[in-house]
Amino acid sequence: MPEVLRYTAFSDDPAGGNPAGVVLDAAGLTDREMLATAAEVGYSETAFLVPRDGEARTYDVRYFAPEAEVAFCGHATVASGVALAEHVGPGPLTFRTPAGTIEVDTVEQDGRLWATLTSVEPEIVPADVTLVAEVLAALGWTRDDLDPRYPLSCANAGVWHLVLVTRTRERLATLSYDFDRLRDLMQRAHLTTLQLVWPDHYGTYQSRNPFPVGGVVEDPATGAAAAAFGAYLAHHGLVAPDAAFSIEQGVDMGRPSLIHVALSADTPRVRVSGKAVPL
Repeated sequence: MPEVLRYTAFSDDPAGGNPAGVVLDAAGLTDREMLATAAEVGYSETAFLVPRDGEARTYDVRYFAPEAEVAFCGHATVASGVALAEHVGPGPLTFRTPAGTIEVDTVEQDGRLWATLTSVEPEIVPADVTLVAEVLAALGWTRDDLDPRYPLSCANAGVWHLVLVTRTRERLATLSYDFDRLRDLMQRAHLTTLQLVWPDHYGTYQSRNPFPVGGVVEDPATGAAAAAFGAYLAHHGLVAPDAAFSIEQGVDMGRPSLIHVALSADTPRVRVSGKAVPL
């Protein structure tokens, strides 16, 4: 197995955040070897980086979950950015991913390294009503559990997520679902995670993200879904064009994470920021 660095992203506490594997030089590894490495590491994703010849601070990046490759992963991007900042110094980075080019900026603040990714151009489409009904059934939820102020949509800022906003924190806290049934539904709909959200009373969003298509019950922090959710809110006019907000995730799993999201009136691309620390 290649050398795998281990970081937790969207936290400065090793007991929080979402762990990710990072391989800083994956040159020569086959798809099968990368998938086997990700499965052995056992985190929701491991990022495999290959430096691009003649292009300073630019990398080809691929992401593997234990059971499948994914086109983009936010928390592994943040982890990789911080890992590179520790090895080559803070500053701008460019990641060439299967989802498109992701610009990553790394800085040190108050003794901690932060990484900010800028998403690809997002896309928002109405969710198929049959898909929503089937997903709700797999979750053991009903339409009455959803907040009607938030349109049923699928959002993509690198990969696709179905956005479901609950009326209550209690509904979010009692997440339990049929793993195989939901995985099969999501695979047919080309969804990477579900973005399950409750808007609290302080301008922050609480989130949970089932990830059965990757062989993982739930992610404690999902940067790709956070970017997609920011684009979703902007698309539906639910926040100001230049809004900034935070998402708390992983709380119900005992791995609290904090994801910072920023929008701009000048571009639909979404910026997602967080800390990461070695494990």
